Amino acid sequence: MTLRRALAVVTVSGVVILPGVARVGAQGQAEQFTPEYRELRRSYDEKHTPKIEAPDTVKRGQWFEVTVTVGAGSIHPSLAEHFVRYIALYKDSAEIARVYLHPVFSYPKAVFTIALDEGGNLRAVAEPTHSAGWESSKKIAVTR
Repeated sequence: MTLRRALAVVTVSGVVILPGVARVGAQGQAEQFTPEYRELRRSYDEKHTPKIEAPDTVKRGQWFEVTVTVGAGSIHPSLAEHFVRYIALYKDSAEIARVYLHPVFSYPKAVFTIALDEGGNLRAVAEPTHSAGWESSKKIAVTR
């Protein structure tokens, strides 16, 4: 599957971030982590699993919101010593937006406004400071 059109506007605490079209490679980043930190965790953990809120079906090209909160059962802490570094949103395997969070001052939640040309899986990845990234997904259908 190809990603023909996926645009995103990210709003975090009143700041608007418009992502560029270039893909961000994680090649250099992966080298700084030990092997157990490189694999994404897909199991459920109430404080680490991202919770994706989005419609099940959207119209092709229509803007809609995707809210990702870290902690499917309870909110992840945002402390100086333990916080969520970033929340990334993917459509299938293509990253379409990413928000970096600050310890203490950032609530572990991001709202992405996107439009899709075709259905697939929305995937959210959240990386806390003390473990590998955590992933969850949601199937989304696109109609004409």
